[in-house]
Amino acid sequence: MTAPASPDRWISTFLEAQAAELGAATNTLLAYGRDLMDFAAFLEQRSTGFAEADRDMVEAYLIQCDAQGLARSTRARRLSAIKQLYRFAFEEGWRGDNPAIQIRGPGRLKSLPKTLEVVEVDRLLDAARQSGRTEADRLRNICLMEVLYATGMRVSELVSLPVSAARGDPRMLLVRGKGGKERMVPLSPPARAALATWLAARDAAEDEAVAKGKARSAHLFPSRGKSGHLTRHAFYLLIKDFAVAGGIDPGKVTPHTLRHAFATHLLANGADLRTIQTLLGHADVATTEIYTHVLDERLAELVLSHHPLARTKSRDSD
Repeated sequence: MTAPASPDRWISTFLEAQAAELGAATNTLLAYGRDLMDFAAFLEQRSTGFAEADRDMVEAYLIQCDAQGLARSTRARRLSAIKQLYRFAFEEGWRGDNPAIQIRGPGRLKSLPKTLEVVEVDRLLDAARQSGRTEADRLRNICLMEVLYATGMRVSELVSLPVSAARGDPRMLLVRGKGGKERMVPLSPPARAALATWLAARDAAEDEAVAKGKARSAHLFPSRGKSGHLTRHAFYLLIKDFAVAGGIDPGKVTPHTLRHAFATHLLANGADLRTIQTLLGHADVATTEIYTHVLDERLAELVLSHHPLARTKSRDSD
C-alpha cells in the first residue's frame, strides 16, 4: 500500500485504526495525536518526514525532549506513540522497516499510588452526606462516594453510568471500561442503599423535567452540560470539597485515590490479586501488583510502630 503523502494523513489513518481495531479510548487517541504532531513538526524542521526518518532522527527527537525538561513519563509515552505508528506503517506496507523498534525508552519511575486510611474514607463519606445545596445534591453526593468506594471504578466509568444499570436494586453493576470492555462489580449494602435512595430522588426530578417538556436523561447522574452527565472535572471539585469538610488534606484526595483505597483495603483484608485485578478492570495483573508494595510499606510501619522488640530497641538507643 502506498504511504500517505502528508504527516496529517499518517496520523489520522493510524488513529482511526487504533480506534477501530483496539477500541482505544478518546483520551488515549488525543494523547497519541498530540505526541505524533510534535514529532512531525520536529521532522519538518529538518526537511524530512515519517516516511524518511531513520533511527538517528528518532533518537535526536528524544534527546530534544529530554533537553526541554519533559518528564520521564512524557518521553516514554512519546516514544511509545512513535513505535506504534511505525509498527502500523510496517504492517500496512508504508515502510519496509521500523526505525524505532530497537530504541530503549527512559522507562517510567514506579511511584506507589497514594491511598487513604479507612478512617479517612469514613470522614469523606460523612462529609458527602452533609455537602450540597439541596437534599437531592446530598443524596447524589453520597451515592457517588459510596458506589465509588464500593466498586473501585474509574471516575469516567462512574459519572457516565447509564441509569438502566441501577434499575431493579442490583447487587452488581455492569461497567463498561477502557476499550469498551465490560466487567461486573459488586455493590456493598451501604452502596446499594445509597443508590436506591438517589435513584428515587433522581427519577422524581426527571419526571418534573419531562412534564416541563424536557427530554428524559439516560444517565444515572444527569447534567445539563454537553455530555449529558456529571463530568469528571465536576466530581474532582466535589471530592476536594468533601476533603476540606472532612478535615483531610485535599492535596492527597482525588477520585483515583478512592480507587487506590478500594484496592488496598481489599488486599489488606485478604482478597487475592486476581480478584482485585478483575474488579479494577486491569488488563495485566502486573498493574495490580503495585498494591502489594503499598501493603508491604504499611505492614512495615505497623511492625516498627507496635512490635515489642522495635520498642525495646528504641529504648536501648536512648
